[in-house]
Amino acid sequence: MILKQLKEKALKKIKEDFRILDFSFALPYTYVVLEGPERKAIGLAMTLPEEIGEYKTSFRSPNLKEFIDKIDSLNIIERTLGVATINAISQYYIDLTKIPPQDATELVEDAKKIAVIGNMPPIVRTLKEKGKEVFVFERNPKLWDRETLSDSLEYYLLPEMDAVIVSGSALLNCTLDMIVERSKKAKKIILTGATAQILPEFLKGSGVTHLASVKVIDVEKAILNLKMGSFRGFGEQSRKYIIEV
Repeated sequence: MILKQLKEKALKKIKEDFRILDFSFALPYTYVVLEGPERKAIGLAMTLPEEIGEYKTSFRSPNLKEFIDKIDSLNIIERTLGVATINAISQYYIDLTKIPPQDATELVEDAKKIAVIGNMPPIVRTLKEKGKEVFVFERNPKLWDRETLSDSLEYYLLPEMDAVIVSGSALLNCTLDMIVERSKKAKKIILTGATAQILPEFLKGSGVTHLASVKVIDVEKAILNLKMGSFRGFGEQSRKYIIEV
């Protein structure tokens, strides 16, 4: 299971002087701020209110290890904080100095049939403008449009896809393993969005080929925006990137 793989690898990356500086399970993003000897880093995870059954957790004294240990919990709150924590650790280590700017849609130029898992209108629009046959899957009916397919059809249709662009939220709803397994024909499986801030080495051997996410440069400004409910990224406080796994 990919979540268990992330847990094992992230726990090995914790240093003794790492500590959680701030965290919040909130809308639109859950976040965890990590402070280390060299810098601060913020990890994000999309909050999925439609998945919440009850507002309870089993945390006793919130810390990095406890949060990470709950990444494969059946409790969505615990799972979301676990992913955000692993993303914070990942962002502490990720270096973008040699990573050129690139868009996720540029990686699938050779693909004809493309699955977009999680309705992401800008990506879908760009792919259609390039003449691609796009299949958009979405779990949340509130995000459907006329051409959106239920995520229940992923199992049936994914084996036909040449490439898959999947929202990092697939980690949170525990569908990424199935998506990778069913995407047998796809040469590219791209995990994208703020929730995909994972350190590439954590996903080695998982089947995911690329990570298209965002690194927050100005942590303090980003925290302020998050506390005020910012949804559309973090503007000048962040930088988009793509890294091969």
